[in-house]
Amino acid sequence: MGATVKYDEVEIGLQIPAVEYPVHRVNLVMYAGASGDFNPIHWNERHAKAVGLPDVIAHGMFTMSQAGRFVTDWAGDPGALVDYGVRFSSMVVVPDNDEGAVITVSGVVEDKLDDNKVVLSLTARSGDSRVLSKARATVRLA
Repeated sequence: MGATVKYDEVEIGLQIPAVEYPVHRVNLVMYAGASGDFNPIHWNERHAKAVGLPDVIAHGMFTMSQAGRFVTDWAGDPGALVDYGVRFSSMVVVPDNDEGAVITVSGVVEDKLDDNKVVLSLTARSGDSRVLSKARATVRLA
């Protein structure tokens, strides 16, 4: 966890530097076990391709959780997250090789609200694709 971000030190327009989150097939299998979502498109290449996907894809909620992790790591407090929502706009394709995939998340402070809350606009990409759109988080800062 990072240092706790202080409300008074944050300005609208503050750019939050990008963080890369590597994704390998084993991460998807572990997530399936934790979430109970064992859909074979998330772990079986043969099945994923049979239904028209380019390869195994990450769970949408796994992708969303990486952006949520970005926010709570930045804020320095997992309990600071007040509201969070995204739309899924593309898939995170996870090939079965040593590189896997990478989800890159960055953010910007979009607004400052009462009660030490800020609104973050998030960008999440994998390769050339934006994988989350309309991604927004409201965080209560110290």
